[in-house]
Amino acid sequence: MKAAVWHGRRDVRVDEVPDPAVREPTDAVVRITSAGLCGSDLHLYDVLTPFMAEGDILGHEPMGVVEEVGPEVEHLAPGDRVVIPFQIACGSCFMCSQNLQTQCETTQVRRHGSGAAIFGYTKLYGAVPGAQAQYLRVPQAHYGPIKVPEGPPDDRFLYLSDVLPTAWQAVEYAAVPKGGTLTVLGLGPIGDMCCRVALHRGAEKVIGVDLVPERLERARARGVEVLDLTEVDDVAEAVRDRTDGRGTDAVIDAVGMEAHGSAVAGLAQKSAGLLPKKVAEKLMTTAGVDRLAALHLAIDAVRRGGTVSVIGVYGGMTDPLPMLTMFDKQIQLRMGQANVRRWVPDIMPLLTDGDVLGVDGFATHHMPLERAPEAYEMFQKKADGAVKIVLRP
Repeated sequence: MKAAVWHGRRDVRVDEVPDPAVREPTDAVVRITSAGLCGSDLHLYDVLTPFMAEGDILGHEPMGVVEEVGPEVEHLAPGDRVVIPFQIACGSCFMCSQNLQTQCETTQVRRHGSGAAIFGYTKLYGAVPGAQAQYLRVPQAHYGPIKVPEGPPDDRFLYLSDVLPTAWQAVEYAAVPKGGTLTVLGLGPIGDMCCRVALHRGAEKVIGVDLVPERLERARARGVEVLDLTEVDDVAEAVRDRTDGRGTDAVIDAVGMEAHGSAVAGLAQKSAGLLPKKVAEKLMTTAGVDRLAALHLAIDAVRRGGTVSVIGVYGGMTDPLPMLTMFDKQIQLRMGQANVRRWVPDIMPLLTDGDVLGVDGFATHHMPLERAPEAYEMFQKKADGAVKIVLRP
């Protein structure tokens, strides 16, 4: 089969690789019909390269059609249409029983001190072959895959794999009161969807912050007040000006370590990719330098007693936080990867009873799998208005 394969920093190719097969009784093999390109994939493309190995298959936002199932997979049959959560969870361990599927004790990557295994996301999360491919072996398929109805296009359900539950959890963790206010830092796919979910759930004012014109316009068109980083000198002050001088009830950091604003951190991240692999791994895990501009801005822009919800991916271990300010402002801080299955019952009615969140038109580009190298470059450079790219094997 063909798959998008990592060969080095900013070097993704479409290669012929062996077809996957059922190896365990709880496995399934799914023929992929759509696979999203996620902002987190760009970390592998450019930043987290020390944890990658040449030949790794990328991608963690899949949906498709079941081809084969193991004997312990009873709720699926060949021909079923499914969307697959990005994390691999068993559904029965202590953590899964707490609806913390990203901490699944069956698939935790203990060797690296990480949570549940993730499709196509470095050896830190199990080095599981990813979903930007024609076929995908799905471990723990007795629990993970979500059956979806026939009829609507793939895009209606594809984002249940990551974007929708990630945005939903970010808003849930932000605890925006009904009629309250929210700032979203970063209007990429996750930030954009956070804005939509927050407005749907009753936020009165949502302020979106970015510097890419296409992203700002998309958010503005759905009722979001936008702040353009290229036009505002002090974003936190601008947020306070729009909220009676207080700041918003909550701030979602949907940027993570890709934030603009720290040339030193950016250089450190890129330099890690030029070091010998073992040295670079040590640097990233024990002395990693994240670009904390977005998180510091979130702490500044949130009102006293408010909540900062971090959904953007961070990778460093020694970054300083303004603890005095956080303590003085009595800020609540919540974060973590989305527990997909936890939020599916809340989200599914918004997809089956129409298109409340506008997912049918969410992708800006649909491209064949063969063009994956072009898609990665386009997304990384934010070229041609690319906000969300879906690959179609």
